[in-house]
Amino acid sequence: MAFFRAIREDIKTVLQKDPAARNGFEVLLCYPGVWALIWHKPAHWCYNHHMKLLARIISQATRWFTGIEIHPGATIGRRCFIDHGMAVVIGETTEIGDDVTIYQGVTLGGTGKDTGKRHPTIGNRVIVSSGAKVLGPFKVGNDVKIGAGSVVLKEIPDGCTVVGIPGTIVKRSKPTNEDLNQVDLPDPIAVEMECLRRRVVMLENKLREREKGSQDEDL
Repeated sequence: MAFFRAIREDIKTVLQKDPAARNGFEVLLCYPGVWALIWHKPAHWCYNHHMKLLARIISQATRWFTGIEIHPGATIGRRCFIDHGMAVVIGETTEIGDDVTIYQGVTLGGTGKDTGKRHPTIGNRVIVSSGAKVLGPFKVGNDVKIGAGSVVLKEIPDGCTVVGIPGTIVKRSKPTNEDLNQVDLPDPIAVEMECLRRRVVMLENKLREREKGSQDEDL
């Protein structure tokens, strides 16, 4: 049966991606991200078969138990991994591809009160790190890595690494299955501040030279 096959696949994904997971039984009992994905499946089915109230009830109950809010209208691909999961919000028209990793505090949300498609489309093999916000009806390409705390407001091409507020592309690379190294991520704001600091030092040196030249002329 496809439902149970999908659950087994979700559990296997956790075992592959989380070194703290010891066995499938532990994952099934102790991982709220797995619970949220399991219950999203019947909620999504109900939503697509004109039982929207029942779908919302299932979704709301799942939120109470897991701290993860997934609208039943959201489309989630295979082998999605929601790690820790607390305060994750996934909006109604969100579309998530296969092999996506989502950490705690992530919002895949909309902007404003527009109807229709108003949430992001996430490609395959995307990593959305802790506290990141992806807001709006645009596409995040395949193999994209979004740094912790970033706010992404526009489309991101395939294979990019994005950090900062607003999200800035700091790296373009070939597709890879490697996890995002948060420690070595460049900080675009820090880079700009360093450029400004160097500029100020250069201007101060020029000003000193000019003042010294004026003093020599007076003598």
